[in-house]
Amino acid sequence: MNKTTKIILTVLIILLVTALAFYPRLKTAFAKKEESKDAKTGASKGEKPKGAGGPTAVEIMVVKNSSIDDKILATGTIIPNEEVEIRSEIAGRVVSINFKEGDFATKGQILLRINDADLQAQLLKLGYQKKLAEVNDDRQKRLLEKEAISQREYDISNTNLNSVNADIESLKAQLAKTVIRAPFNGRIGLRYISDGSYLSPATRIATLTSIIPAKLDFSIPAKYANNVRKGTKIEFSVEGEDQKHNGTVYAVEPKIDPNTRTLTLRAVAPNGNGKLVPGSFARVEIVLSSKPNAIVVPTEAVIPDVKGYRVFVVKNKKSESVLIKIGIRTDRSVEIINGLNLGDSLITSGIQQVKSGGEVEVKN
Repeated sequence: MNKTTKIILTVLIILLVTALAFYPRLKTAFAKKEESKDAKTGASKGEKPKGAGGPTAVEIMVVKNSSIDDKILATGTIIPNEEVEIRSEIAGRVVSINFKEGDFATKGQILLRINDADLQAQLLKLGYQKKLAEVNDDRQKRLLEKEAISQREYDISNTNLNSVNADIESLKAQLAKTVIRAPFNGRIGLRYISDGSYLSPATRIATLTSIIPAKLDFSIPAKYANNVRKGTKIEFSVEGEDQKHNGTVYAVEPKIDPNTRTLTLRAVAPNGNGKLVPGSFARVEIVLSSKPNAIVVPTEAVIPDVKGYRVFVVKNKKSESVLIKIGIRTDRSVEIINGLNLGDSLITSGIQQVKSGGEVEVKN
């Protein structure tokens, strides 16, 4: 192979490698050129180019006056009016149980008796000692009047009588503890003992609960501490029912919880029908103020913006962005203080697809 042939072969190899390297790019550029040509041809035939769309479908509402309440929303728990675990103050054996589970007990009603035979025997013994002490005290008093004994001897006999009387009173107090009575009106819960059980002060007998009226514990953010006080009216509902209940705040914690930054309050509510069960979860509303003639829009119609908030309205079949100033805000509604006027057509649905100046089609 001569020198000329070698040069020709080298040039051909270089050209082939270069063509292989640039082939994908040339193919892509050619395809784009064909697509552009097809798009122009379609447009000339009255067809819309690929990617072009018509008016955006939206739903609107006509802005009008409405009422809105500035509310505090909180959660709480229903608690009993009064509740106590019934226990014995002394140890002893149960001789009678005078209640049934679920019974309603009145204040002072005897619920249970503990064996008091040994205490009764001690009381009888002290009764005899008291009679003897009284006779001796009377005799010593007459002798003192005749100056037959000293004042000290009479004081000893009188002290002995007083000591016996004190022992009798102490024993009567012990005997009173063998009879367990209901401390207030309420309903008795489950019983944890039986006849013949031996009780100690640590033994749980039952629970007595008063639910009329009911009480409600709840907490509010610290920023509202000066807005809620004793006498503030509340409205609440409990889990499992839609009925609204009314209550009144009657006690407020004197300080804010530093861990949760909340203030705990307690309210009382009538519970004549007994529907408010202690332990139930409650949703609480406290109305701070009410505006009857405010411009109120749905929360989903308001869009956060770097300058504040904005909404979209429809004018001449086109969407227009409007910067607004908001006031009271609830979970579903927002008060508009500035930016909207009565009668404006506010876009409430399809907001994510609209842009200022774009054509829209109202669906409702």
